[in-house]
Amino acid sequence: MHQVPSWDELLGSAQKSAVHLEMRDVYAIDSEQGDFDAWRAGHRIDPADRASWWSPWHTLIAGTVARGVVIQRARIVSEPVSEYIRYEHGETFMNTLSGEQVRWLPRRRASGLALPANDFWLIDGRTIRWNHFTGEGASEGGEISEDPGAAKLCAEAFEAVWERATPHGEYEIR
Repeated sequence: MHQVPSWDELLGSAQKSAVHLEMRDVYAIDSEQGDFDAWRAGHRIDPADRASWWSPWHTLIAGTVARGVVIQRARIVSEPVSEYIRYEHGETFMNTLSGEQVRWLPRRRASGLALPANDFWLIDGRTIRWNHFTGEGASEGGEISEDPGAAKLCAEAFEAVWERATPHGEYEIR
């Protein structure tokens, strides 16, 4: 196990690819709670008003993509989707406009896939940032691994999910 680098350091180290697999139906990330509460109250972000939603994260993603790194995010979700996934789907335009490719896979279509137990980022097929969460979806931090066997599992799992998943612009919430 290695020291967990900052997101700037982790994505800054990417040469070719950064893939992210999300497998939870609820996340309770402290930094997102205010936005989620506003969404629950009916507030919707206007994609055309970039100044109102662009953040340092979007700048990091856009800069990483501009360097030629392909960033892909796949989400495995239960259907009908949770309230949180409805929120996340509605705000995914921010990910795509900053350069990420995003796909959605209904959990029932993930049966038969060998998946790691935790969400992860995989950088260049070799460095894994495991994301740990409580049962309620709060972040318990991350862990870095360069274990070749785990990296192979993550790469194969991500590719299998990506092949079955629906591009964001085509995925309809149900």
